[in-house]
Amino acid sequence: MELRQLKYFVHAAEKGNFTAAAEELYITQSTLSQQIMQLEAELNTHLFDRIGRRVRLTESGQVMLEHARFVLAEVDKTRQAIEDLQGMLTGELRIGVTYAFTALLLPLLTSFPKKYPGIRLRIVYASPDELMPKLLAADLDIVLTFHTSGQDDALNMVPLLKSRIVMAVSKNHRLASAKSLPIEALKGVDMILATRGYSSRDFLDEILFKHNIGLSVGIEMNDVHSLLSLVEKGHWATLLNERAVAGWKNIVAIPVKGKEWERRSYIITQKNTHPKKSAVRFMEELLKQTANER
Repeated sequence: MELRQLKYFVHAAEKGNFTAAAEELYITQSTLSQQIMQLEAELNTHLFDRIGRRVRLTESGQVMLEHARFVLAEVDKTRQAIEDLQGMLTGELRIGVTYAFTALLLPLLTSFPKKYPGIRLRIVYASPDELMPKLLAADLDIVLTFHTSGQDDALNMVPLLKSRIVMAVSKNHRLASAKSLPIEALKGVDMILATRGYSSRDFLDEILFKHNIGLSVGIEMNDVHSLLSLVEKGHWATLLNERAVAGWKNIVAIPVKGKEWERRSYIITQKNTHPKKSAVRFMEELLKQTANER
């Protein structure tokens, strides 16, 4: 069994198509198929069911995928540890981010590559529920998100910033002049909300349930940029983290009264692992950038 075969197998499993996987790996489909067949022969089991042009993992294949990912992640950690030992700030740094951090992250995505040109950044946007398993599976090196428990034994959590859920409206909205609003004032306002699974939406639902407040929700969307574009047109309001609204010049952020609307964000990494030097540098730069806001 070779690492090359494991890499080919994982790509094929994730794509569900040998042709697409081969293109991504810059090899021929016949080469990929041959390596998968050799792997199946060595393991004496079928890893894929071939269904037309697509492939689907067998039960053995599903078990193999879990272990193959683990092996490849460990090899990557080993390579990175050796490079770090040699003082090389190179390689790929994988950062998971929730959508509220876009405005915060953009300045660093400009300055960091100039300072560390050997580091290639890969940014993954998703909800916390999607990012945390990727971090624990070593598919990500750092996650920037809001996290409520703060007690995970497998995580290192560095406090970053406090921010609030706010009501965002167009400058032309009837409530745009309000300095703040009581929670009761949210009733009857035509709302667009992020779909459930977004960090701010789940946090919002907890508060509304606690106060027995129902909202007039006309639209739910899983794209924050489109959501804010509709809010900007004037009729709709939304409830989002204030950092997601930053940079929208025609949108007003109105605080909702009460400290319960405040949240703490974190830089999260795996505990008991050898951190990449590039990850350490990135965290240092991010903390330096936000020092005045903390």
